[in-house]
Amino acid sequence: MNANPILGVFFHWLGGFASGSFYVPFKAVKKWSWEVYWLLGGVFSWIIAPWVLGLIIVPHLTQVLGQQPFSVLGWTFFWGVMWGFGGLTYGLTMRYLGLSLGTGIILGLTAVFGTYLPPIFDGTIVAKLHTIAGQVILIGSIFAVMGIALTAAAGLSKEREMDEEQKRKAIQEFNLRKGILVAIFSGVMSSCFAFGLDSANPISVVAVHYGAAEIWSGLPKIIVITAGGFVTNLVWCLYLLKKNRTFGEYIGLVPSASKSLRVELGGNSVAAIDPNDPPVATSLHENKVPLLRNYLFSALAGTTWYFQFFFYTMGESQMGNYKFSSWTIHMASIIIFGSLWGIFLKEWKNTSGLSKFLLGVALFTLIVSTIVIGYGNLLGLQIGGH
Repeated sequence: MNANPILGVFFHWLGGFASGSFYVPFKAVKKWSWEVYWLLGGVFSWIIAPWVLGLIIVPHLTQVLGQQPFSVLGWTFFWGVMWGFGGLTYGLTMRYLGLSLGTGIILGLTAVFGTYLPPIFDGTIVAKLHTIAGQVILIGSIFAVMGIALTAAAGLSKEREMDEEQKRKAIQEFNLRKGILVAIFSGVMSSCFAFGLDSANPISVVAVHYGAAEIWSGLPKIIVITAGGFVTNLVWCLYLLKKNRTFGEYIGLVPSASKSLRVELGGNSVAAIDPNDPPVATSLHENKVPLLRNYLFSALAGTTWYFQFFFYTMGESQMGNYKFSSWTIHMASIIIFGSLWGIFLKEWKNTSGLSKFLLGVALFTLIVSTIVIGYGNLLGLQIGGH
C-alpha cells in the first residue's frame, strides 16, 4: 500500500479528537468515586475494545501474537506498564488543572520525549534529520512545542485572573501546585507508549504476513501495550477501592451518610471516608445512583479513549519513512481538541482577552505544526520515490 501523509494527518486528527474527548463522558457519571468509574472505563479502553476490534479486523490475531518472541512481547508489555503510570495520573491531572491546562503540560512533555527518544535510542535520528524532509518535520515539531507552551501560558494566565471561588466553580478540585507535579510525572511516563509502539514493530510485520492490511497492522500492538497499562491501573484502583471501601458503588451501595462526607465534583462525587466506616446497603431509590447511566458513560469514555490509538496506528501506517513524527501530530491534535472542549465546557468563560488570545494563538500554532509535519512526510515520500 502506498503511503499518504495527508490521509495520515487526518487519521491523527481523528485520534486526537477521540483522546481530547474521552474524559467528557466521565462528567456525566454521578455519585461514583474516581477509582470506580476510572477502572470500569479502563476495562473497556485497555481490554475489551482492543481485543474486540482486533479480532474483527485482523486475520488470525491470536496466531500473530502467539508467534512473537518473548523479548518482543515482554518489552512491549513493560513499556505499557510504564505508560500506565502516565495514563493513571492523566485523569488526576484533569481533576486538578482542567482539560486545557492539564493536557497542555502533559502532552507537551509527552510529545518531545515520545517523538525523539525512540529514534535516538535506535540510532536513526541523525539520518532522519539529515534530510530536507526530516528538517521540515523538525520545524513542525518546534511549532508544536511552541503551541504547547502557549497553551500552558494561556492556562497560567487564566489561573492568575480567577479567584478561588471561580476556580472551584470551573474546576472543583483546582490545585495548581499539585496539578503541575502530577502533570509532569504523567507527561514523562505517558511517552512510554511511543517506546511500546516502537518495540512492537515486529508484531505489525507478522500481522501483514498473516493477511492484515497495512492500515490495520498496528492494532495487535495496542493489545499488548494496553494490557500493560491495565495492570498498572488495576493495581492502583483496587488499592483505592479497598482503602476507601467504594467497591460497593458498582451495585449502588454508598458509605453511611452519618459517618462520611461526599463532596460533589462536577457531577461526580468523591468520598471522604472513615477507614472504619463500611458501606451500608440502602435502596437504589434512596441513593438515587443512576447505575445504568454510570455504566454506559464509563464504557463510552473508555471506548472513546481507545479510538485515539485505533486511528493513531492507521495514521502511522500512512506516514512513510518518517512515521516517528506521528507522535508529535498525535499530541498536537489532542491538545487542539482538548482545548476546544475546555472552551465548550466554559473553563475560559471568565478569563481576560489576553488569556483567550494566547489560547487562540496556541491553537493556530498547533494546527500549523500538524500541517508542516504532514508536508515534511509528503516531501520525504516524493524525494524517496515511494
